[in-house]
Amino acid sequence: MSADAQTPAEPRPKAEAVVLVGGRGVRLRPLTLSAPKPMLPTAGVPFLRHLLSRIRAIGIEHVVLGTSYKAEVFEEHFGDGSDLGLHIEYVVESEPLDTAGAIRNVADRLTADDVLVFNGDILSGVDLAELLDTHRDTAADVTLHLVKVDDPRRFGCVPTNADGRVTDFLEKTENPPVDQINAGCYVFRREVIEAIPTGRPVSVERETFPELLASGARVQGYVDASYWLDMGTPAAFVRGSADLVLGNAPSDALLGPTGQALVLAGAKVAEDAVVEAGSTVGENCEIGSHAHVSASVLFEDVTVEDGAVVERCVLGAGARVGAGAVLRDVVIGDGATVGADCELLAGIRVWPGVELPPNGVRFSAD
Repeated sequence: MSADAQTPAEPRPKAEAVVLVGGRGVRLRPLTLSAPKPMLPTAGVPFLRHLLSRIRAIGIEHVVLGTSYKAEVFEEHFGDGSDLGLHIEYVVESEPLDTAGAIRNVADRLTADDVLVFNGDILSGVDLAELLDTHRDTAADVTLHLVKVDDPRRFGCVPTNADGRVTDFLEKTENPPVDQINAGCYVFRREVIEAIPTGRPVSVERETFPELLASGARVQGYVDASYWLDMGTPAAFVRGSADLVLGNAPSDALLGPTGQALVLAGAKVAEDAVVEAGSTVGENCEIGSHAHVSASVLFEDVTVEDGAVVERCVLGAGARVGAGAVLRDVVIGDGATVGADCELLAGIRVWPGVELPPNGVRFSAD
């Protein structure tokens, strides 16, 4: 062999993934009345599909979904996962078990030494392969993805030492000592998962991780400043979907090129309408003349009539917005109707099937 010949790379040891998708998504109601949060259309596909595509991209093939609320919806959509190149299994949580309890609940489906665990409502740009390599290179028992945020006061923070080892788990405080927080993505040695107590709720943040630190286990931090967003609120959901469309957040599951708008099959957009800022126009939607849709998510079969303004909103399947109506920062449930010239602002939520008459709701006096 010549001196410059390449030695074949060692194959990466097998790893598996667990995604926790059991939450009820209360903060996103009324959208989550009909579908669990990870299944809401996000940049054209269920949010969970973006995460699964990233998991598959690093060579992981076996994924276990820990489900609870509307559990059947996941299997109806993804089946065995073969269309994504995955083998997906489903474990239903019959009663709330908290984060660590939910992880322990799927342990009998796991065989790999290393298991990536994801909260199913986080949109992240973390380098998953590098996270896994860090876990293995440091021989950690658990490795946490830690992300730096501008205002850590809203979160518990996680200090690390010079070697990257986690030293503490701190509750929310007005003067946090570090700007890095738990980002909701972990790598566990399978033996650590199997040691979590069964049959009762267990929290990773309040019980599992502090107990590991106290026992002298190696809890490693992987700190970065990549894109990160908790998609749990309407405002965050809209922002995350827009960032996927704009290309600010990574995904291998987009149905088209990144850009100002993603317009799906069968949608009709008037030539003089404006659709921008990362908006998604779902299948068979209709956008009328001089309408303006900005940084919004329109599910399938939505109608936005002439001259309406829709900014930073989520419009559920079959919703209708009348001519001249103005919607900013609102959520419209499936099949709801907002009458012509209504003005809805600042967090208003309209429940499925509700019909607001023309001029029926306004914020301004004119």
